[in-house]
Amino acid sequence: MRRFYIEILESIRIAFAQIRANKLRSALTALGVIIGIVAVTLMGTAIKGIDAGVDRSFSGFGDDILYVTKWPWRDVDDWWNFRNRRPIRHDYARQINDWVAANPDGPLKLAVPTASRGTNVSRGEYRVNNIWTLGTSADYARITRSDLKEGRFFSDFEAQTGRNVAVVGFDVADALFPGENAVGQNIRIRDQIFQIVGVAARQGSFLGLFSWDSMVAMPLTTFRRYYRTGEDGEVRVQVDTTRMAAARDELRGLMRRLRQLTPEQRDDFELNEQGTIRSQLDPIKNGIALAGFFITGLALFVGAIGIMNITYVSVKERTKEIGTRKALGARRRTILLQFLIEAVAICFVGGLAGLAVAAGLTQIVAVVAPSFPLVFSLGLVSVGLIISALTGIFSGFAPAWQASKLDPVVALRYE
Repeated sequence: MRRFYIEILESIRIAFAQIRANKLRSALTALGVIIGIVAVTLMGTAIKGIDAGVDRSFSGFGDDILYVTKWPWRDVDDWWNFRNRRPIRHDYARQINDWVAANPDGPLKLAVPTASRGTNVSRGEYRVNNIWTLGTSADYARITRSDLKEGRFFSDFEAQTGRNVAVVGFDVADALFPGENAVGQNIRIRDQIFQIVGVAARQGSFLGLFSWDSMVAMPLTTFRRYYRTGEDGEVRVQVDTTRMAAARDELRGLMRRLRQLTPEQRDDFELNEQGTIRSQLDPIKNGIALAGFFITGLALFVGAIGIMNITYVSVKERTKEIGTRKALGARRRTILLQFLIEAVAICFVGGLAGLAVAAGLTQIVAVVAPSFPLVFSLGLVSVGLIISALTGIFSGFAPAWQASKLDPVVALRYE
């Protein structure tokens, strides 16, 4: 075993000596590996970035919420069937909460009514347009995971009496009150004066998904008074995530009873969740993965052919050396390891260079497009190095095997 370790160390020393002696040839040979590792690393970084961006955008809304809505969160062809559905009444939230109170051990926890519209918000000469304005109850603070940077959420008393109070997102506060504390200040919404009672902490958004940063929340009673939306809205229901399937079934059955649907009638409402939007991003991730694997496979194949060719050249150049070593007692295994490790070393160095290039490109993208959260992880580094090593083994084995089988007499006579 000790002899084997010595052979490995000696082969590594010879391999890096050859790389130093032929720097340009080694760099050109490793170019295909470098491109392949850059491609696979950037692909993994982009896919992880999409997942991280979606998680960041949804972090304030919670993954334990089922949304009772009129429309599904997916593309539909028969849109007219959904358009003709009855509105989702805000009173359903109270009735669901009554059921929760009567069944404390059930999978449903809390229901909150909401309604939303895009609107303009202003303060003096400052103005922000198309802000997602949400009308809801004070219980919304119990289901949201967004923290408040300053102030508080409006109280149940303020919600029931329809006070003109609002909680604004970080970007809204920053745009309307640059360098100032927005809590206690007044803003204008639909020509009405609202007092800011709280400012949400920065959350960030991704691919245009909703974010607390560009949002204003007010009591539902106040919202309905100024927007005249009637009963058309949605109900958000917090559920036990360990019993998600049971929660969906329980909520569906409860909503069918509240909507007074007969057994033969189809649901005239939708139960949506964040997973629906996540699944719609799968084609994007699959497209990135397909393009990345194609570029990676092509680059690594070309790189492997180049490394195999150079290793054959190296075997030819050092045929006499191989003959001399065999004549002095070197084993076939020793010769095989020498050239195999040399091929692996070239690929490994190319892999390190590719990872360095990918890390640099990731930093550039982070500066140019900070809203795209690229994730350069240790796992991707490991994958890149493993792929580099496997490419070296694949491309270097055949010439290394040929070198190990050379007859020492023939090798010594080689010109």
